[in-house]
Formats: sequence, C-alpha cells, structure tokens
Amino acid sequence: MGDLLIRNIPEHLKKELEQAAKRDGQSLSAKSIDLLRRSLAEDTAAPEKPFVSAWDALRSAFVEHDAVDDEYSKIMDEIEAERKRDFGRPVDLE
Repeated sequence: MGDLLIRNIPEHLKKELEQAAKRDGQSLSAKSIDLLRRSLAEDTAAPEKPFVSAWDALRSAFVEHDAVDDEYSKIMDEIEAERKRDFGRPVDLE
C-alpha cells in the first residue's frame, strides 16, 4: 500500500475528521480512507449530464410558459431572420 501526504488541511476540517473518526471508532487514517473511497464511488457513479443543444434549451423555456408549437416557431424564425439580417454589419464601438 502507498502513502498519501495531504498538506495545508484547514484546522477546522482536521478537527471534524478527527471527531468523525473517534465517533466511529476508527483511526484518523482509516476514516480518511473510508471517506475518500465513498466520495470516489459517489463521484464515479454520478451520471454525466446529457448534451442539450441550444435549440432544445430554448424550447424547454417556452414549454415552461406553454408557448410552444406555432408561437415558438414564429419567435425562432424571427430570431433567425434577425441574425441573418445582422450578419456582416460593422460593429459600432461608440
């Protein structure tokens, strides 16, 4: 087994760790290993967030306000038309 040295642990965190170890009848090292193991297991078990396109994110905002179908399409068409109209226009820095 290897050793791990962790430097600069805040004093209050070290005290909490010591108290947890004492409460559970474990050494400081054993409690630290236990907490690291559980944290890693939880971290690796957490599902990745699925990819959501900007289009889907906008659509979900409209669904929340019950503004889907024709109204949603109309607004998205207006946004796209404005984007196309604005493309290539010089930037006004004043």
